Amino acid sequence: MSTNSPTVQSISMPRLLLHVEGLAILAVSLFLYGNLDFGWGIFALFLLAPDLAVIPYAINKQAGQVVYNLVHTIIFPLVLGVYSVLNANDLGLQVSLIWFAHIGMDHLFGYGFKYPGSFKETHFSRV
Repeated sequence: MSTNSPTVQSISMPRLLLHVEGLAILAVSLFLYGNLDFGWGIFALFLLAPDLAVIPYAINKQAGQVVYNLVHTIIFPLVLGVYSVLNANDLGLQVSLIWFAHIGMDHLFGYGFKYPGSFKETHFSRV
């Protein structure tokens, strides 16, 4: 019987920063969403909607990877959010904040951009 304690897997600084960044994106999204008095039922209903981007994987693995990565980058919710603020579009802002929250949640839990090799091979698995 060994008296050694179980080893704790160390986490690299880049990986830790990616998780913390995800937490920050999620927290800010939740804060703004709550302060704008948008409905939490709608939030809960659509929080996982960006994951529908896995559907193209059933048709073509490469196309699926591209679509999934595009939907999970902050570029599009950022553009939508800025556009919505400038044009007083509450629905667009609501969608943008839910989308940001989804991306932040994914990164907090270690889900990331997909590589061609495997669906489970992400930018998190490389750091």
